[in-house]
Amino acid sequence: LGLLLPRPGHGQPFLRLRPSPSDNLPVKDIVEHPDPEYDPKEQDLDERTLRKKLGSHFDPGFMAVAVPGPANASGAEAAAAGRGRAALPAELRRLELGPPRGPRLKVGKKARRKVLQWLWAYTYCPVLYTWKDLGIRFWPRYIKEGNCFAEKSCSLPEGMFCKPVKSVTKTFLRWHCQGWSSQKYCTWIPVQYPLISECKCSC
Repeated sequence: LGLLLPRPGHGQPFLRLRPSPSDNLPVKDIVEHPDPEYDPKEQDLDERTLRKKLGSHFDPGFMAVAVPGPANASGAEAAAAGRGRAALPAELRRLELGPPRGPRLKVGKKARRKVLQWLWAYTYCPVLYTWKDLGIRFWPRYIKEGNCFAEKSCSLPEGMFCKPVKSVTKTFLRWHCQGWSSQKYCTWIPVQYPLISECKCSC
C-alpha cells in the first residue's frame, strides 16, 4: 500500500511504499504534489545511469521504461485462456462425485473429466496483468500490475469471489525531494512496490 506521509519542514510529502497484506492490493493511485518543480529534469532521467542505480532489481517482465503494449486480453478472455493452460488442481482431481454421506456416483472417465473441468471453470482465479503508468517520479515509469478476476462469483452456490492471497515486491526508483523551492534537494531513492502474485476463491 502506498502511503503519503507529510514531513514537517519539507516541500514534498515523503512517499513510503512498503509490502502490505494482500487484502490491500493492488496499490491505489498515489497522490502527487502537483508542482512540476518536484519532477525530475531531463538530466535526471538518463537511462544508463538509472539502470546502473537500480542494478539487478530491474525486471523487464514487470517493468518498462517506454509505453508497453497490452499485457492481457479482456478479463473474461484472459481468464478462459488461463484456465486452458493451468493444470487441474490436485484437490479437484481427488474429488469423489456424489453426495457427502451417500454412495459414490459412478460415471465414466470422460464424463468425470468434463464435470471436473466445469467445476474448475467456476473456481479458477487467475492473476490478470495490465500495465500501469506510475508517472514521471518513478523509474521505470511503467509497472505490470496484477489484479484478481472478479467479474463474477467463483463458487457454487454463488457468494465467494477471487481475492489476493500472495504478493511479491519489486524495487523501483522514486524521485524524492526535501526542502523548499531553491533550497530543496532531490534524488532517486529505492522503494518496494508490492504486486499481487496469486489469487484464490474465498469469502
